[in-house]
Amino acid sequence: QVQLVESGGGLVQTGGSLRLSCAASGRTFITYAMGWFRQAPGKEREFVAAINWSGSSTFYADSVKGRFTISRDNAKNTVYLQMNSLKPEDTAVYYCAAVSAAKSSGSRLRSANEYDYWGQGTQVTVSS
Repeated sequence: QVQLVESGGGLVQTGGSLRLSCAASGRTFITYAMGWFRQAPGKEREFVAAINWSGSSTFYADSVKGRFTISRDNAKNTVYLQMNSLKPEDTAVYYCAAVSAAKSSGSRLRSANEYDYWGQGTQVTVSS
């Protein structure tokens, strides 16, 4: 069982930056692949970024590639999403998610259906 708690959301102007954090409980964080997803009002949840257990492989949605960076610190049981050059269309609730690395990996990490554990979400609002 993994519990995930996101933080770092807020209100930022277009072009600004935010760093989201997702703290995971438990001693087995290193065995999980992690993902970030987002959901805007009236829209479906969409993939943002994912990272494998070691941090050696990362995946990004085309809409955020070059602007967002996912990383993890296994010693701190935390995954991060650094968001730069933010746009109004990035406004959404951002969720982190976890899945056992033994269960899913690679490009499958782009699918929300792969993940077993979800955080409660953190709101990101980008003003124009």
